[in-house]
Amino acid sequence: MRIALGCDPNATDLKNLLKEFIPTLGHEVTDFGSNDPLYANVAVAVAESVVAGDHDRGVLVCGSGIGVCIAANKVKGAYAANITNIYQAQRATQSNNANIVTFGSQVQGPELVKALLAEYLRYSWDPDSRSGPKVARIAEYEQGQA
Repeated sequence: MRIALGCDPNATDLKNLLKEFIPTLGHEVTDFGSNDPLYANVAVAVAESVVAGDHDRGVLVCGSGIGVCIAANKVKGAYAANITNIYQAQRATQSNNANIVTFGSQVQGPELVKALLAEYLRYSWDPDSRSGPKVARIAEYEQGQA
């Protein structure tokens, strides 16, 4: 897979660690940077790249993981999930079709983040699963078909 990766300046160390880790899982990584103090800018850039199909998935990091998650979810077609445990890492894709995950550099240790990311990347979305209609409803609403 092609992975888009970005963060705010507070999370540069964790982002750099993930930049080295992702290829060990057999994936390509593109670094969208970490210099912009407005985390929304990098979050939107990563989300737009994923939605456009330039990247298969996105990974974003800020202090809590929440800010970049909110910002990425403003991009139509982006489905970002802030994950904190293995079950969420599995279900982010399997149940929710999350194409972006977010982490908090000030609340999660690097080894945990690596384990969560590896788990997340193992799964894929099945639109024929029992979660299919639920996710389809989210997409309908997003497209203005309330």
